[in-house]
Amino acid sequence: MNEVLASILLGIIEGLTEFLPVSSTGHLLIAEHWLGARSETFNIFIQLGAVLAVTLLYRQKIAGLITGIDQPQNLDYVLKLAAAFALTSILGLAAKKAGWKLPDQLAPVLLAVFAGAVWIFLAERRLRLIKPTDRIGWSTACAVGIAQVLAGVFPGLSRSGATILTALLFGVERPAATEFAFLLGIPTMFAASAFSFVRETHFFRDLPSDSWETLLLGFLVSGITGFAAVRWLLRYVQSHTFIPFAWYRLALGSALVALLGFPWKS
Repeated sequence: MNEVLASILLGIIEGLTEFLPVSSTGHLLIAEHWLGARSETFNIFIQLGAVLAVTLLYRQKIAGLITGIDQPQNLDYVLKLAAAFALTSILGLAAKKAGWKLPDQLAPVLLAVFAGAVWIFLAERRLRLIKPTDRIGWSTACAVGIAQVLAGVFPGLSRSGATILTALLFGVERPAATEFAFLLGIPTMFAASAFSFVRETHFFRDLPSDSWETLLLGFLVSGITGFAAVRWLLRYVQSHTFIPFAWYRLALGSALVALLGFPWKS
């Protein structure tokens, strides 16, 4: 496929799926099964486009937390974000040191897609049985940090999905859970991208093999579609459940089994 068209398609996929509970990594691995594998540099660029989009959407919230850090409520929230981020960083680095890498087969992704659907059903059932709160507790923050690592180790679970649904399991209402997950995702994804640039792609030492045209195009497309997707989701969670995403996961997994069989090689 033409490199420009492939960059546009992958940028759209990344932007639409990065912050929806459907797994951007899973979708990209599935897309690359047909479009061909892309470089790590390209994947980082499109991820940065999506995280920049959510950063812009939350710019007022972020500014308020920083300028109002002397207020106990803001300080408490920032410390919980920091604790979740620290857990993610420590466990994530441990996984890297242990030799973890993305699977070269789609079978693990498929299993995670189905597991994510089950997770959604369980979280939504839990939320129906209790009176939800908008407060993020320390145990919730730590569990959300660990969930980020699980989502990274098992592509297909979805980082945003895992963090939001974990908060739901702890009784946090959807809008508050989504906001905490997205705010936590900003430093997490920036840090992960910086780590990959330095340790894996050596971006700051060697010129990328990709053309700057495809890198910037993927970045821009991902940012624009990510901005639209996150704005839509923030409105959606005000009055809707995540159950439709569970059905989408089941449909996606079933379609892949029908098309490719199981197990299969990428």
